[in-house]
Amino acid sequence: MTKAEDDVASLRHKPLTARELARLLGVSQSAVSRAFTPGSSITPELRQRILKAAAELNYHPNAIASMLSKRRSNIAGIVVSEMQNPFYPTLIEKLSRGLQRVRLQSLMFNITRGSNVEEQLVALRQYNVDAVIIISATVLSGASVRWATEGRAAVLVNRTIPDLSVTSVSCDNVEGARAIADHFHALGRHRVSYVAGLAHTSTNLERQNAFVTRVAELGMRLVHCIAGGEYSYDAGYRAGLDIARGKDTDAVFFANDILAAGGFDALTEIAKLRVPEDIAIAGFDDVALTRWPHYSLTTFRQPVDAIVDKTVDLIMQQLSDATLPSSHNALSGELIIRHSTVGKQPLEIIGENKPSPLTNSL
Repeated sequence: MTKAEDDVASLRHKPLTARELARLLGVSQSAVSRAFTPGSSITPELRQRILKAAAELNYHPNAIASMLSKRRSNIAGIVVSEMQNPFYPTLIEKLSRGLQRVRLQSLMFNITRGSNVEEQLVALRQYNVDAVIIISATVLSGASVRWATEGRAAVLVNRTIPDLSVTSVSCDNVEGARAIADHFHALGRHRVSYVAGLAHTSTNLERQNAFVTRVAELGMRLVHCIAGGEYSYDAGYRAGLDIARGKDTDAVFFANDILAAGGFDALTEIAKLRVPEDIAIAGFDDVALTRWPHYSLTTFRQPVDAIVDKTVDLIMQQLSDATLPSSHNALSGELIIRHSTVGKQPLEIIGENKPSPLTNSL
């Protein structure tokens, strides 16, 4: 056995470094690095030769060394809060997979109410993430977000913060709220109510203002505008009881689906109202429970896949060009009509057979 063969045999039993692989192949260490870097300058033949040898010798690039040499971590920090909202786990799971497709790993920072926000944000900077994606900014001030995102690619998802130059991606909340008001009007409902989640958030403000404005334009009466205080089942339940006591609402728009589920149960199980005969109910997001037979909830579906794709694309653009200006991106969703507003009537009664931009899912 030759010395080179002895070297190869011994190296099969211990982790191989890039320098050792380069020496065995008679190439530079930088060539080994380029072979594992998509889009780098290296001939296809040399790349294939290096990758083949790496597979045979069980060589894997050292991620930490790569981070140090490139001054890139290839990590995106995802800042979340209000995790009791079932919309967010679905969004985060799809976002993590979307980031992995472009070779970015996710590191989640869950900022809960009452926690030390400053400590959480310091940790975010200490991990030296390349990008920051803030999915819920309910506990963060504009100044905190500005400090956390400084010098990094950054996108706000499902939120905007006034006077803050950070790119955002969200569902078109105005479109959704107006679509729900139009749907109530088409069904002949004229005494409507709105139930908010967190009253000060951009998501709620956009939905509430658009709904209230459209209700006035259509000549309908806004009976109640209730601040739930949070996006939770309990908040929706309490609001449902308040609406039932008034006995003057024939349709109610809850700012999201988990609120609507709580309101639905209060109105049907405690107040003994019939849905939709006595009162129509609509939510927002289209989470899994809206399709449960118990609820069959009319809702406005957020375009989650499109939001994820747009967010990942914007992050990659910023990583390539740090001088890009910020932008606000509102993506269209769909009104999903189910039994909570139309009952089990034939679809033609609600215009299913007529040209419409709305999507019906009964």
